[in-house]
Amino acid sequence: MQINLIAVGTRMPAWVEQGYQEYARRLPRECALVLKQIPLGPRGKSRPLAHALQEEGRRMLAALDARQRVVALDVAGQSWSTLQLARELGEWMGSGEDVSLLVGGPDGLDPPCLARAQRRWSLSPLTLPHPLVRVLLAEQLYRAWSLINGHPYHRGG
Repeated sequence: MQINLIAVGTRMPAWVEQGYQEYARRLPRECALVLKQIPLGPRGKSRPLAHALQEEGRRMLAALDARQRVVALDVAGQSWSTLQLARELGEWMGSGEDVSLLVGGPDGLDPPCLARAQRRWSLSPLTLPHPLVRVLLAEQLYRAWSLINGHPYHRGG
């Protein structure tokens, strides 16, 4: 199984790249995390925000395979504890299907991306900077995997 992290934004600070890679490389091949970066749609006074979101949305949807499970990261989505994420990850791994996690840019996800998702997941009711979400997702997926596999990384209850 492969988890595709489809995220808007292509020029991340070094600390984001390093943090993401630190946890992504810890995941085993049967639960590989692969980043697919989507360029930020052009924004400006002469270009409505809706057009930028539509462009980002089209690119995100084009990066999906029709057979994948899709989970949209959305502040209005369901919150999962670490144990709930571990159950979700276990279900994903058991299904053998690839999973794509959609992470919007600073203005969120285009409505068709939300409609394509089978699940909506909220990391927090807080507004998080979208670069930080990459690192947080990679760490939490590694934590969930370590919990499933009895690895000592996860020691929480």
